[in-house]
Amino acid sequence: MKFRMLFTVLALSAFIFTACEDGKKKEEEAAEKERMEQMEAEKEAEMKAEKEKMEMESNSIAAKAMQTDTLSTLVTALQAAELAEMFKTEEGPFTVFAPHNAAFNKVDKATLESLLKEENKSQLADVLKYHVVSGEVTAQQLMQMIQDNNGKVEIDTVGGGKLVASLEGDKVVLTDENGKKATVVMTDVDASNGVVHVIDAVVMKKA
Repeated sequence: MKFRMLFTVLALSAFIFTACEDGKKKEEEAAEKERMEQMEAEKEAEMKAEKEKMEMESNSIAAKAMQTDTLSTLVTALQAAELAEMFKTEEGPFTVFAPHNAAFNKVDKATLESLLKEENKSQLADVLKYHVVSGEVTAQQLMQMIQDNNGKVEIDTVGGGKLVASLEGDKVVLTDENGKKATVVMTDVDASNGVVHVIDAVVMKKA
């Protein structure tokens, strides 16, 4: 009788031990599965974010400028001022009034050469940022703003100065702080981080 009881106790103990081991193994397997699923989800999220980043950069303001032959001087200036990366990777959005090559040709040659020098890149950056507005403003929105403000509207630029936008016929004209005018000749070049409007002159802040 005692032997039978001992055998029963041992058998029961072995069963309980085995059950515990099986339970522990299942818990470990479940934890491992969860860890693998989490790693896979994180990997997929990283790949998605990288893909979105690449798509954004390939359609950014900088990319659009680089794809436009008539903006090659502006691209050179952005690179010299170390601003190209900003318009490539920053989400913005920005509105850029981009002077075309002929606009830069109107700038005094000595002044332009001086601005493009390494030691003057901060000054060049200030000039370029004067062509940039925070937020995305389409041509239609800008024209509506002008009409809603009795024919002219002041625009604050990223460079800290102001531009005055007005209408001359059906064209939007920007007047800088020195009274110089630039006409918008191409509108609504859509980019992933904003919009570009091409202008026919380089505008400058008051010295």
